[in-house]
Amino acid sequence: MCVRCGTLLDPAQPPDQASRPPWWRRILPSRDPRPPAAGDRPRLRVWRRPRLTLPVFLIVLVVAAWLARAQLTELFTFAQDSTGDPKPLHPVHVRASSQASAHRAQAAFDGFNNRYWAPAARGSGTGQYLEADFEHPVRMRQLLVTSGISTKPDEFLSQARPSEITVTLVSSRGEHTTKNLSLNDAPGQQSFEVQGADVTRVRLTVDAAYGTRPDRRVAIAEVEFFGRQ
Repeated sequence: MCVRCGTLLDPAQPPDQASRPPWWRRILPSRDPRPPAAGDRPRLRVWRRPRLTLPVFLIVLVVAAWLARAQLTELFTFAQDSTGDPKPLHPVHVRASSQASAHRAQAAFDGFNNRYWAPAARGSGTGQYLEADFEHPVRMRQLLVTSGISTKPDEFLSQARPSEITVTLVSSRGEHTTKNLSLNDAPGQQSFEVQGADVTRVRLTVDAAYGTRPDRRVAIAEVEFFGRQ
């Protein structure tokens, strides 16, 4: 445009017909629609580190983890129980409500199934029990019981065998958890899922028995515990 008369010097492109931006730019306009002038350098976009957001977020995470520590511990323990195999748990002290002179309580925890525990009195043995203590609290998962005096069928039937047993788990805080077990009248090991945490003592009480007679004693050849220390 002439500075004296105002005549357009480039009549091929009048101001009202200047090129318009594409439709997608008109729908989503740029944050800075003005193009940089010659010689200008575009401003760099630098992420500003938050001064309070990150510390506050970390504090919230720590507080949430502290409040949920019991649930997190239980979740971690559950994962260990689900993925790991149970290990044998060996009691440090064993006892019985009563015991025959040749068939003491220790015989049910010695690892041999040709020796057995039997109470002092003959009969059904109802109410008689075995008890085992652990040196440190354990997490119980499984219990194996070998009923009778032997795994040989002819010897197995010569004495009474437990048919119902109540298992009582005692924690280090004195809390009691019980579970009733029904045993088959068959020689050999029988496995039961008996779960408990922080267990320091286990009692097995005879509630009923197979093959009882006045001249027989109820017998348990072996008791084994499995879980984690």
